[in-house]
Amino acid sequence: MKKPELTATGITAEDMDAEKLVTYPTEAFLSRDYALAEKKLLWPKIWQMVERESDLPDPGDWMTYNVADESIIVLRKDDGTLKAFHNVCPHRGRQLVSTPDMLPGKVHDVRGNNRKKFVCGFHGWTFDQDGNNVYILDQQDWHGGLTPEMTCLSEVNVDTWGGYIYINMDPDCVSLKEWMGRAGEILDHFQLDKMRYKWRQWAIYPCNWKTAIEAFLEPYHVAGTHTQLLAYGNYYALSKQYGLHSVSSYDTRDAKFQMSESAGTTRAGKGEDPRVSTYELIRENYETINYSASTETLVNAASRLKDELPETATAQECIAHWLASAKKDDAARGVIWPEIPPEIMAEAGLAWGLWPNQNILHGVTFALCYRVRPYGDDPNKCVFESYALERFPEGEEPETEWVYADPTAANWGSILEQDFSNMEFVQKGMKSSGFRGPLPNPHQEQKVINLHRNLAAFMGRGAPQLLPDQD
Repeated sequence: MKKPELTATGITAEDMDAEKLVTYPTEAFLSRDYALAEKKLLWPKIWQMVERESDLPDPGDWMTYNVADESIIVLRKDDGTLKAFHNVCPHRGRQLVSTPDMLPGKVHDVRGNNRKKFVCGFHGWTFDQDGNNVYILDQQDWHGGLTPEMTCLSEVNVDTWGGYIYINMDPDCVSLKEWMGRAGEILDHFQLDKMRYKWRQWAIYPCNWKTAIEAFLEPYHVAGTHTQLLAYGNYYALSKQYGLHSVSSYDTRDAKFQMSESAGTTRAGKGEDPRVSTYELIRENYETINYSASTETLVNAASRLKDELPETATAQECIAHWLASAKKDDAARGVIWPEIPPEIMAEAGLAWGLWPNQNILHGVTFALCYRVRPYGDDPNKCVFESYALERFPEGEEPETEWVYADPTAANWGSILEQDFSNMEFVQKGMKSSGFRGPLPNPHQEQKVINLHRNLAAFMGRGAPQLLPDQD
């Protein structure tokens, strides 16, 4: 069977809202030329997350962030503000901070503290916290021809949102607030800045960065990949584009389970007794997703539903009692929940794809997050990172660091291991001459489609196209 002939132009946001059928080429996943083009057209032009603000709490704290061929230094200045610079000396191009490739099990980033100046290890040129050159050996040899503009570090835009540090290498970029748009406004209600790392892990994985992030952009795969979860809940879903970003939500077919919370993780399980099924669903998710995507407080409160509510309790009554109990339990240990209006909770859904390479599955007191980056020039490899955030009582957050972890169930939990089992073989399968191109679900996989729609706007190629008879 031949590949379908495509329309001449890419799709619009209105096409996505109308859930029209589309496909897109596989070049973005497989082509080394495309990966090389991303180095100029994508990564230097976008706002991208570096780290959490809590990683640079004190004046003089600094770290490196690498993506593609770029290396950036982010510094907390003595006045408490953040600065970011390209990690390169303007003299001969040596990196100011040596950053070896992110080899498996070795270097995730380079960081330190108490930094007042950066000194180039080649010839000793020295730069202050604002990137100004404050020392050049034998400066007279240039006969007065050097200017401060020639000899300072190249500055990078830096800003914060939700407790994250973001950078953008484009001097003409829009503000981070504008970049985040409605997605940022909705997630602000969850006060992600009040959360801290529970764990954080990374791996070098044999697939393209887009293949990796797509594995976490939709729940449509649950029925085929995480079959054990079907005993506990229904996983029918929807997704919706929000310009650059997009959201996925659980879609409720049964009216008796409809409530503002049902779109996200705090929802009733499958079964005749919602007191039992809600607990079983939340416990199974928590334990098999590496003790994330929920909290111990929520699991414990759900375990008491059968004892605290009558057999006649409805799903809505179970959810209301469960959340009220967990909120009270958390308050007793010093964790205060943000007040989130029901209409925001409903719109917030299950998880946000923050374009292009982040996904945040959020709750009132927790978040399970993913980030991916290219690995060198190889379109068949990526740096895959996942981490859990949670609200902890003041001073009780665990001390964490990035840990390299081979993609096994023992390291990541059975759910993530099952996701890993797909990613490598999606990458390989797309190379088949028998593959006619993706056919994403327009209702449930709109986040995936939106990834490519926006990617094409930056790259100038690869736009999703309407299938025949869809215009």
